[in-house]
Amino acid sequence: MRLVVQRVKKAKVGPSEIGVGLLVLVGVGKEDSEEVVGALADKLSKLRVMADKEDKMNLSVADVGGEILVVSQFTLHADTSGGNRPSFINAALPNTAKEIYDHFVSELKSKGISIKTGTFGNYMQIEAVLDGPVTILYLD
Repeated sequence: MRLVVQRVKKAKVGPSEIGVGLLVLVGVGKEDSEEVVGALADKLSKLRVMADKEDKMNLSVADVGGEILVVSQFTLHADTSGGNRPSFINAALPNTAKEIYDHFVSELKSKGISIKTGTFGNYMQIEAVLDGPVTILYLD
């Protein structure tokens, strides 16, 4: 799985909206499986990228009572090595990707954090006010 994790003051996709927290773009690859999802959700829930009173990245989204907006994005598996048009051959097929994505969202919800999502597989417009900016890439 590939994740782009951005610290936000607020973010919105469709009817789903969060305040302070994390915007997480999720790309499921064809080699991904549900086995890694639990550990990844645990890592994300404990990731200390939120500012403390001294403005240092020392707190997790749970520590600050923040929320997470999770949005599927197969284009994170784009391969641009073979010309000008990206190939998405490394992205998981939609049915498999949805199962893994849904499992990831479920695991995050089990951490007691408010989780909102986009609609899997749909074209979406995302609004976000980035904080920092802080952007963390998790590449498989």
